[in-house]
Amino acid sequence: MKRLPIDNEYLRDHLLTLLNIPSPTGFTDEITTYVGKELERLGVPLELTRRGAIRATISGDVSSPDRAVVVHLDTIGAMVRAFKDNGRLEVTPIGTWSARFAEGARCSILLDDGRQLRGTILPLKASGHTFNEEVDTQATSWDNLELRVDEFAYSEADLRKLGIQIGNFLSIDPNPEISESGFINSRHLDDKAGVAALLAATKAIVESGIRPPVDCHLLFTISEEVGYGASAVLHQDVAEMVTIDNATPAPGQNSKETGVTIAIKDQVGPFDYHLTRKLTEICEEHEVRYQRDVFRYYRSDSASAIEAGNDIRTALLCFGVDASHGYERTHLHSLRSLAELLALYIQSRPTFLRDREELAPLEGFPEQTLEQDEGEAN
Repeated sequence: MKRLPIDNEYLRDHLLTLLNIPSPTGFTDEITTYVGKELERLGVPLELTRRGAIRATISGDVSSPDRAVVVHLDTIGAMVRAFKDNGRLEVTPIGTWSARFAEGARCSILLDDGRQLRGTILPLKASGHTFNEEVDTQATSWDNLELRVDEFAYSEADLRKLGIQIGNFLSIDPNPEISESGFINSRHLDDKAGVAALLAATKAIVESGIRPPVDCHLLFTISEEVGYGASAVLHQDVAEMVTIDNATPAPGQNSKETGVTIAIKDQVGPFDYHLTRKLTEICEEHEVRYQRDVFRYYRSDSASAIEAGNDIRTALLCFGVDASHGYERTHLHSLRSLAELLALYIQSRPTFLRDREELAPLEGFPEQTLEQDEGEAN
């Protein structure tokens, strides 16, 4: 394995483009097309599921036991729930995020005819000059929000004339900003920063001319934010899968906005012992900065893959995101480290060769208390 240089400008430029493509869960065709065209430009063959999840393949020396790296294209968002007599709109969230972070958000209403209208999500009592202290005491709730449309709309009839329909998607503005110190502030870093890191790692592998020892499938899912992203895009012979998502730097957590955070467990349960250990050893051998963490209120594409009945080893690699699902922040260092680790993992041998068989005898089964050489358990 060789630690490959990562094109930081490529990573940053694609991240900014991805952030500005609306992709709330259920409205992901445009971002699927964008990522698909970039993979084709890199020379990586791909195929799509019916709804637009991407399965690309970096070919290796052998096809089994093959592996997958998965990241999701969809983001949190919202949807028009009802018309209001005052010409405003009731909204409902897509994905799990707090109404607190919706207050004041600028957004686009994605109409059925392709047009976009602009607006702002506001609390029902938004003006201190009118409501005084009630502005601060009203409950944080999606029922206490409304969307103010930037059009002459003062009744339900006015809204209908504009072409607005119940169920129109709302795309929340990302407002990305990269500081001179390398911090990236934006909504939707989850998981578009992960997408950019995987594209950068793929570019590094392709340009190096290195042929991995085994096929690696690059999976880009479209419904992770509602809980079932990787449930329908896996090859049945995939033996191990690494998921890319955001870590959660906060009091009581060991995640950081620098380096890679390797998750040991989330609310669904522990990740695979052997695959996770392998990733930490790669970091130590090749001096990729990392830390370990355990997440309390968290699930990812790994969970949906396992719950769909796939018998695979899973691990979770993360870039650190402060204030996840809100006004998020990460650092370029974390994304570069993640891309470096992904490129190393793609070059590595299978964790266990015996995993090419769905069912195998007891002989050769690994033991967690004994040292195991990479790829040696047949």
